[in-house]
Amino acid sequence: MSRLAGKVALVTGGNAGIGEAIARTFAREGAAVVITGRRQDELDRVAREITRQNGKAIAVAGSVTDDRHARAAVNETIQRFGALDILINNAGVGEFGRRLHELDDEAWDRVLDVNLTGVFRMTRAAIPEMLKRGRGAIVNISSIASLVGLPCLSAYAASKGALDALTRAIAIDYAKDGIRCNVVNPGLIATPMAAPLMANPEQLNPILDHYPIRRPGKPEEVADMVLYLASDEALWVTGGTFTIDGGMTVW
Repeated sequence: MSRLAGKVALVTGGNAGIGEAIARTFAREGAAVVITGRRQDELDRVAREITRQNGKAIAVAGSVTDDRHARAAVNETIQRFGALDILINNAGVGEFGRRLHELDDEAWDRVLDVNLTGVFRMTRAAIPEMLKRGRGAIVNISSIASLVGLPCLSAYAASKGALDALTRAIAIDYAKDGIRCNVVNPGLIATPMAAPLMANPEQLNPILDHYPIRRPGKPEEVADMVLYLASDEALWVTGGTFTIDGGMTVW
C-alpha cells in the first residue's frame, strides 16, 4: 500500500529542487499534492508531469510573503481535494557571499520574510484545517546553517535557526491536537540554488572536504526523509531536528 494513500499535501516552493522532489515523491506514494511557488510555468510543468504519471497535483502560484496567497493556497487545497493533511514549508531564498556588515536592511528583511515569516504565514493558514480533522503533519525545511557556523551566511543562518526554534514551539503547542511538526536540515544539495557552486570545482571541492560522504546530496534523498516524517510511520515523532548532510555536522 502507498505510504500516503488518501492524504492531501501542500508543498511550498514545489516548482524546483527539494520541493519538486518532495511533490513527486508524495504523489508517487498516493498523496494529492498542491504545489506553490512564484513561477507559474515551472509549477505547471511539475503538476503536468505528476499527472502524466497518474498522480494528482495542482499548481497555485504566489509568494509566501503574501498572506492572501497563503490563505488562498489552503482554500484551493480544501476546495479541490477536501482536506489538508500535510504541510511542507520548503520555500526559501539565500543570501550568500557577504558578511553581516555588508548587508543592507533590504537583503536581511527579504531572507527573513521568506524563510521565517513565510513559514509562519503558511502554517497559520493551514493549522485551522488540521484542527478540524484532529491530525496533521508539518515538515519545515531548514539547513545545517542553523546548526554549525558557515561563512558569509548571517541572514540565512539566522532565518534557519529561528525556523528550528519555531518548529519546536509549534510541536509543543499542537501535540495535544494530533498535529506534529518536525524540521529537516539538509547540507549541500544539488539544486538550482546551488548550481553556480556546483559548476565551480575550485569552490566546490574545498567544501566537499568537510563532507565524509564526498558528494552533494540529491533532492530525492531529502524527499525520502520528509516522506517518513509526513507519513503515519512517524506518528510518535514531533519537535525533532533531522540532519541529512553526508556526515558534515559529525566533524
